[in-house]
Amino acid sequence: MKIYFFYLAVFISIIGCNNQQKQIQMKIEYPETFKSDHVDTYFNVDVTDPYNWLEDDRSEETEGWVKAQNKVTHAYLDKIAYRPALKDRLEKLFDYERIYAPTKHGDFYYYYKNDGLQNQNVLYRTFGEDGEETVFIDPDSFSDDGTISLSSTSFTKNGSICSYLISEGGSDWRKCIVIATDSMAIIEDTLVDIKFSGISWKGNEGFYYSSYDKPKGGSELSGKTQFHKLFYHQLGTPQTKDQLVFGGESTPRRYVGAYVTESEDYLVITAATSTSGNELYIKDLSDDENPIIRMVEGFEKDHYVLENIGTRLIIFTNYDAPNNRLMEVDFSSPTIDNWKEFLPETENVLSANTGGGHIFASYMVDVKSEILEYDYDGNLVRQVELPGIGTVGGMGGYRDDNHLYFSYTSLIDPATIYKYDIANGTSELFRRPEIDFVSDDYVTEQVFFKSKDGTSIPMFIVYKKGIELNGENPTWMYSYGGFNVSLTPRFSTARIVWLENGGVYAQPNIRGGGEYGEKWHVAGTKLQKQNVFDDFIAAGEYLIENGYTNSSLLAMEGGSNGGLLVGAVMAQRPDLARVAFPAVGVMDMLKYHTFTSGAGWAFDYGTSEDSKEMFEYLLAYSPVHAIRQERDYPATMVTTADHDDRVVPAHSFKFAAQLQCSQKGDAPVLIRIETDAGHGAGTSITKIIDQQADKYAFAWYNMGIQPKY
Repeated sequence: MKIYFFYLAVFISIIGCNNQQKQIQMKIEYPETFKSDHVDTYFNVDVTDPYNWLEDDRSEETEGWVKAQNKVTHAYLDKIAYRPALKDRLEKLFDYERIYAPTKHGDFYYYYKNDGLQNQNVLYRTFGEDGEETVFIDPDSFSDDGTISLSSTSFTKNGSICSYLISEGGSDWRKCIVIATDSMAIIEDTLVDIKFSGISWKGNEGFYYSSYDKPKGGSELSGKTQFHKLFYHQLGTPQTKDQLVFGGESTPRRYVGAYVTESEDYLVITAATSTSGNELYIKDLSDDENPIIRMVEGFEKDHYVLENIGTRLIIFTNYDAPNNRLMEVDFSSPTIDNWKEFLPETENVLSANTGGGHIFASYMVDVKSEILEYDYDGNLVRQVELPGIGTVGGMGGYRDDNHLYFSYTSLIDPATIYKYDIANGTSELFRRPEIDFVSDDYVTEQVFFKSKDGTSIPMFIVYKKGIELNGENPTWMYSYGGFNVSLTPRFSTARIVWLENGGVYAQPNIRGGGEYGEKWHVAGTKLQKQNVFDDFIAAGEYLIENGYTNSSLLAMEGGSNGGLLVGAVMAQRPDLARVAFPAVGVMDMLKYHTFTSGAGWAFDYGTSEDSKEMFEYLLAYSPVHAIRQERDYPATMVTTADHDDRVVPAHSFKFAAQLQCSQKGDAPVLIRIETDAGHGAGTSITKIIDQQADKYAFAWYNMGIQPKY
């Protein structure tokens, strides 16, 4: 197939689908997007897919389309007069020192720090807590433009060796580099093609990691990844000699993870076919010939080994406990039928960590953190006193540590680091950022509203004190609603710009997430996915009915699964919001499972191949298919990235093309395609500031608001 419009599109001279687009004072002429006659058939039903050619990310036609669309988008944004001043304000706000909680490995304390506008956080260390600070790994030296990032590190137990993973251009494919921590010299050839994996060391001799075979005969960015493989790499040997430990075609599992317990007695393996539910395996590492033992068969529930004390295993699970609990069993008979309860389920969702010989049980109480400390006999030691109502991270370490570090943040409190004394349960301030923001000037509310079916849904709302709730406030509504992910209260530097200009920020905790455990998650999956969209719509209606805003001043945003959320709500309720930002969204629900790791999302979505009922359900809300001709849709800026190999950019390409063709009204439909970037992780500060400036400028311009800059 040959498509000839691209060179003409450079001149932005052709109007897509003959729709004349106007915007307040700005006229847009879109590139024409070729429509093919491609048809897919599901259960004897033909479904047209005119933009299927955009799925080929390697073609000249797709490349030309991307360039033409970006030219239109940036020409539009460049004409918004206050955008440069907005970007300057964001740069000033981001220009403050950020230090993250340290971890101890060997004799050194390691921590990430950013001086302010560094593209990537730099890993520092000190000898002891009070030693001289030195740079350990500087990701900004990996590339001139900050597009190569440090994704994770892993140390041997004695801290003498460190392995770190890097991502190029935001890709999920990783490279592994191994260095000696004393000299910081590279001691191992670079390992390649590692994906969806950490590194777990077995002594100082080698480590475990997981990967897939690279897709053959197609794009590495969009090709399907199917069988995950767990390997053991022996230091000093080539990667081609790495031992396959688990997975591959003999034991086909889509996701395989592994880690060595702190005692280094056991290898724990988790294996799954989707993003929810896993088998659990364990191996005694005292002898290489020891077998891998299956503790849990089937993929219905989630489990992992939290800790071992000798042969006693403490297990985190949601087996017969939707809000999670801790169990215990002896390694001599570790199967699930022998498990005994160690810490029972409560009405609040549990997560857990260990450190200093204690277990820290973190409970989510109406989406806010509460932490209880237990000893290894299950006795309650104390409730940990927290700085306020917000979100706590960290609270973990080695068994012989006498203190831990944790971070505390809320929607109006920047992440602050505290040092916790395990013996007496006291916390002291370790690092507080100095930022141009006075939290006392702002209000955080948590409200509960009713969704379409009567379910009570919580929502956080933030705004500046003194704002009159008269329905005239620009409001930004952000949510996710899937994959058991919980949107807890967290600070955002970029959000300051919205709030200080009189904006309201709203964060509804809709179903599909994990805020109220497995039941809350499942209530937003498969044939119940509509609950997620209904909850989000009800959140917008609550904000309008209660005087926070009106539909002409409401913006809605979501990323990844949240991009699907925004796309589906746009199709179902195009009148709800003035502006929409579907980011890196899953937009083609009939085909999502055929790209990269998409098949693993079937627990949440189901697939178009499961049944006719499932196919019809997906077709009804799939954003690419649900957008209808000749309707008034919100001003929309779709965002994606050329190296997104998780939710491939074809989703966003096809959605934007369909929306441009279907838009009846004057509101613009743009797509902003970031280059040398991926699904979001590792994005440079420079790109983050540019992206956020573009979004705020687009929103305010289309709301008819002049910010104070």
